[in-house]
Amino acid sequence: MSVRDFIAIVVVAVVAVAAWEFLPPFFRVPKYIIPTFSQTVAELFRMALSENLLRHTISTAVMTTIGFLVGSLMGAAGGYLLGMSQFWERILSPYILGLQIAPKVAFAPLFIMWFGYTFWPKLLVTILIVFFPILVNVLQSMKTVDRDMVNLARAYSMSRSQIFWKIEFPASLPALMAGLRIGATLAVIGVTVGELVGGNTGLGYLITYAEGQANAAMVFNAIMLLTVIGIVLYGVVAAIETRVLHYIPKALK
Repeated sequence: MSVRDFIAIVVVAVVAVAAWEFLPPFFRVPKYIIPTFSQTVAELFRMALSENLLRHTISTAVMTTIGFLVGSLMGAAGGYLLGMSQFWERILSPYILGLQIAPKVAFAPLFIMWFGYTFWPKLLVTILIVFFPILVNVLQSMKTVDRDMVNLARAYSMSRSQIFWKIEFPASLPALMAGLRIGATLAVIGVTVGELVGGNTGLGYLITYAEGQANAAMVFNAIMLLTVIGIVLYGVVAAIETRVLHYIPKALK
């Protein structure tokens, strides 16, 4: 990042904060609708002291990470297994398509009926939301592997596992990492939905609690912390991608 880019980012941030601070009072917007920046910061400190903010934030972060990891592992494994078997892909594709189209957030009340007000509903919703983008990305990448390379490997009597690890898996890595990027952002949504519907801990729960108290500043703070969790998880995935795909030349700017 150049110095000019950094200055531009800081200027935009300052303008946005100034607008947030001065425009609501100027237009006589009450604080229970849009609190000012200073009111939101003051509420953040109050939440840290009185609302167990750290515990709720850690709970959401842990559930987001676990749901992302499990959903990613299951999605990648499913994509690779289906990509290696055209028969099972044809058999299971209609069911996978149906589950992919079904709104995942609608499963949250069902999971609450099954597992009660525990961590399981929000974890399962997160896994479902993360699972399908990664599965689809990996499966599509397996379909686009250079068949000439595969046939050449077979001509040299390479086993099925050798073909996968030496040709198909490396070729699918860009698509896998793209799926992981998508999953990192969706994982926060999954946990939040679970906490909104039936959680008793987490930032989603604080949003529901703040709604009942007409405390918009608390909602703003919870949303910002959820955004931070998503950004951190996305940044970790992006760093891993840079490390794994170092051999891919970067586009010229």
